[in-house]
Amino acid sequence: MNTRPIRQLVPAFEVTEGAGVTVHRSIGTPALKNLDPFLMLDHFGSDNPDEYIAGFPEHPHRGFITFTYMLDGHMEHRDSMGNRGDLKAGGVQWMKAASGVIHSEMPQQTDGLMRGFQLWINLPARDKMSDPAYQEFSSAAIPEVALDAGRVRVLAGEFGGVRGVIEDSATDVLYLDVTLAAAARFSLPLSGTRNAFVYVFEGAARLAEQELKTHNLAVLGAGDTVDIVAGEEGVRLILVAGRPIGEPVVQYGPFVMNTREEIEQAFADYRDDRLVRTRAAMSGH
Repeated sequence: MNTRPIRQLVPAFEVTEGAGVTVHRSIGTPALKNLDPFLMLDHFGSDNPDEYIAGFPEHPHRGFITFTYMLDGHMEHRDSMGNRGDLKAGGVQWMKAASGVIHSEMPQQTDGLMRGFQLWINLPARDKMSDPAYQEFSSAAIPEVALDAGRVRVLAGEFGGVRGVIEDSATDVLYLDVTLAAAARFSLPLSGTRNAFVYVFEGAARLAEQELKTHNLAVLGAGDTVDIVAGEEGVRLILVAGRPIGEPVVQYGPFVMNTREEIEQAFADYRDDRLVRTRAAMSGH
């Protein structure tokens, strides 16, 4: 066993998105521009409706996937494919923008806690102009694996003999929500051929004998096993891994392509109302 160390520790910092929503961003920052195939990780969370009520009105995407996981709260998704998603606590949504999607994500609550994650996953060049697609699943559909002192929710990929609900064939994404009681240990075989990170959002832990606090993201180094020990108050974290694409990334705002010319074309298409080319059926429940 060769434990994967922390290659880089990235404290998340606050940025404003949408119509004024404050998020903690770790990937997609000056400290960590991207982690192939991952382009951005935002952790949003507030119990003050003034900080989230304006939501994320209509905006375009091209060239990548958005993967949204709601921890608490209720958000409605609408897009140019005709999908209308009702994302509630514990639910998950995967949207392949690919050739072009315009969507909105708007809160369906006026008080209480709203909390979750949005992860941007790159697409290889061969898929960037493919048809959009959409998957959405409620909390009840997500399998859980019981541990001796905790649990693992399997959103994507495979763990403990069960497979997650989201299928992401391009980069073989693994996405686990791990909860551990105080001092509990969690080990997972994870090949060094897949880039991976751990993000703590409750409590603290030690990863490969290094401390990892709330709102800290750890990029994992080479090895074949992830080893995590919860702190004195326990920990809740996400562990995400994916197969790197290894292609040039040219990103400007909501568009992620391989060349500057493709970015310019995306802006021209959006300006001329040509961004949305196809509609796609909704899967999931």
